[in-house]
Amino acid sequence: MTSKPEVDFIEGPAPTDLQISDIVEGDGAEAVPGGVVDVHYVGVDFETGEQFDASWDRGQSARFPLPHLIGAWQEGIPGMKVGGRRQIVAPPELAYGAAGGGHRLSGKTLVFVIDLLDVG
Repeated sequence: MTSKPEVDFIEGPAPTDLQISDIVEGDGAEAVPGGVVDVHYVGVDFETGEQFDASWDRGQSARFPLPHLIGAWQEGIPGMKVGGRRQIVAPPELAYGAAGGGHRLSGKTLVFVIDLLDVG
């Protein structure tokens, strides 16, 4: 992927469980539970469609050990292959917790579009 994705607004009520869909299937190495991933991503608020974060805007991908990330990423990235683009819709309990949890995104359902650049 060479450009920042547009995240389509999703009509209807927010899902109560994790939603994972591949936009582009990669053909490289596969992300594994507990592994390290190098990603580009865009995150938007499900309710408003407003972006709250994007590695693209910083001009630099993000490299993380999966166990250090929110539950939605820990569950939603493994199985993805390098070169792929995946959308993950994360209910609050798999994102930043229930409302009042102390994070500015607590209580919100979040939508991420993630490009897997590398693993390991």
